[in-house]
Amino acid sequence: MRILQIEDFFHPDAGYQVNVLSKYLTKAGHEVIILTSEMLKVPESLTSFFGRSDLEEKDREFERCNKVKIVRVPLRCFAGNRFIYTRMIYKKIRQLAPDLLYVHGNDTYIGMTILRKPLKYDCAIVSDSHMLKMASANKLHVPFCWWYKTFVTPSIQKNNIPIIRTQDDCYVQSELGIPLEQSPYIPLGSDTMLFRPSPEKRQEFRRENGISEDAFVVIYAGKLDETKGGDLLADGVAEKINSRREIVFLIVGNTNGEYGMKIEAKLKASQNSVLRFPTQKYTNLASFFQASDLALFPKQCSLSFYDAQACGLPVVFEDNNINTDRSKAGTAFTFRKDNVSDFRAKIEYCAALNPAEYALIAQRAQAFIDKEYSYEDTAKKYLHVMTEAKKHFDEVKRKDRER
Repeated sequence: MRILQIEDFFHPDAGYQVNVLSKYLTKAGHEVIILTSEMLKVPESLTSFFGRSDLEEKDREFERCNKVKIVRVPLRCFAGNRFIYTRMIYKKIRQLAPDLLYVHGNDTYIGMTILRKPLKYDCAIVSDSHMLKMASANKLHVPFCWWYKTFVTPSIQKNNIPIIRTQDDCYVQSELGIPLEQSPYIPLGSDTMLFRPSPEKRQEFRRENGISEDAFVVIYAGKLDETKGGDLLADGVAEKINSRREIVFLIVGNTNGEYGMKIEAKLKASQNSVLRFPTQKYTNLASFFQASDLALFPKQCSLSFYDAQACGLPVVFEDNNINTDRSKAGTAFTFRKDNVSDFRAKIEYCAALNPAEYALIAQRAQAFIDKEYSYEDTAKKYLHVMTEAKKHFDEVKRKDRER
């Protein structure tokens, strides 16, 4: 199949769904094109994490390494946290003539536009939802959901368009009125070809960064903003962690604006050993996790959870419903939401595990991801939904021709 993926924000250094899924779709023999925005009108709050420099060169490198094509189109504007495209994007879709159109984000502006009038594109369509019910609350939530149920959901149902849930959450049904039988749950995962334990890389990373083999290394990798709990992280590591072991924190990720400056100041003043690193290319992140002993996720949910566990790391994260479900394998520990003391207590608990207990958790973590969340298996599930959508579209066209 020629699969055209539409993603508002694509950066070749990232490890988002579109980046990893593309790799496995081409590996399965499909032609993959990523249609996305130019960066000119994207606000700095979105681009600062990965940056804008050398983007064209990085796009070409991603194309060579993953055998995909990247097409960027201009934005008319960025308004209300939404990417608003010029009409060129619709012309591009028709020019590229895909067999299947995969729209990342059923509630993006472009996603809703396509889902409202899918027959204009003369191809099978699949979309997905990354939204959680707990994260959807805002002052426009009620009118938005009413509008969606009135103008978008009927088209989704009439044309039998699958909306894949990337989270095991009822949001699409309870808030948007899309039946769960039309919304299969396919979780995101880890590229286990890349993320897995490596004693050699562990030793190499520690040697290069002056970290002793006996140190207990705790990593946070991600955005250091309010939504991901930058303050809680900085406050949690401010005072000396109570442990008999040497504790070293690896804090990986760029900051932005006044909030970022406050986080940097707190981290610099920490009584613990804190090593700061800028945002890393996704393929370089593996060595950071491989060198670590524990991963932290102070707020909400994170895709990096899968990568950390794939490298055999226990995880500490807040006790929301998604994370509570992820901790059922016994390889992760939840702390009370926004509670710095409990956050620190979980770090101290993990650092105090005896070697046998720790080794068992590490083995379970890797096995858990290999069994449930390997992207190689996840991609097959996505591809099954796409293939069935293509069959349905072809069958509808055949019947229309016969009338």
